[in-house]
Amino acid sequence: MARSVAFGDGLGYGRANMTDTVLLAIDGPRATITLNDPAKHNRLDTAGLGKLREAIEAVDAHPDVRVTVLTGAGEKTFCSGYDLGSIPSGKSAQPTEGRDSFESVMDRLEAMRMPTLCALNGGVYGGATDMALACDFRLGVKGMRFFMPAARFGLHYYPSGVRRYTQKVSPSFAKRAFLLSEDFTDEELLRVGYLDWLVDRQQFLAKRDEIATRLAGLAPLSMMNMKRAIEQFAQAQPDIPSIREGIRACQGSEDLQEGLSALRERRPPLFKAR
Repeated sequence: MARSVAFGDGLGYGRANMTDTVLLAIDGPRATITLNDPAKHNRLDTAGLGKLREAIEAVDAHPDVRVTVLTGAGEKTFCSGYDLGSIPSGKSAQPTEGRDSFESVMDRLEAMRMPTLCALNGGVYGGATDMALACDFRLGVKGMRFFMPAARFGLHYYPSGVRRYTQKVSPSFAKRAFLLSEDFTDEELLRVGYLDWLVDRQQFLAKRDEIATRLAGLAPLSMMNMKRAIEQFAQAQPDIPSIREGIRACQGSEDLQEGLSALRERRPPLFKAR
């Protein structure tokens, strides 16, 4: 029988209720992490990222778990990414790189020892597009949409997210998403390789369960070590300090402040490249 728990306030386990924004259920060899704030399109802030990390670490420490499903509540949006109001900007701003930063939590998700399936129950936007890539497999539902808005308001994405886009899909897709800030339809996401499967809404839960059950029944030691080997073979060796210098330049730029202001004021931004 599945056991559901919630995470919050750094206290670990608690009783699940309608206000819990991250839920964890463990049913035999399968764990399910659900982003549970559909009224806000399952958007994550710093507190939500901490809860997600707690859930990931609880699953990874559970000896019986063979597969983890990451999904969202509701039928409209899987996740709309990071709360834009929490993004630091200005000359004194520093990129967030702590334990519960978006980058750190996505890296922790990618590093989970057993296979992960992102069941995209709806649209995926912003940082959530990388959350899906941090999982090993992606199942989409017909009608879902995708966009990465970083260039629309002057944000430089963090290194491991750019690496996942480039490594797990393609450099062409990374450029279309990051540089063109292009919107993608469900069929386009399947065609470029962002999605592994795309099904009708009526088939979504059955397909999710089919994939999770298959993964849960395969040899765990074999899967764990082959997952690690595949990731190691796929790694590149970029100049991370140089990339982070570019991030700092964008984080302290007038362009980012202008982009965020324009977003709040619902007007076109006027960028000045400074």
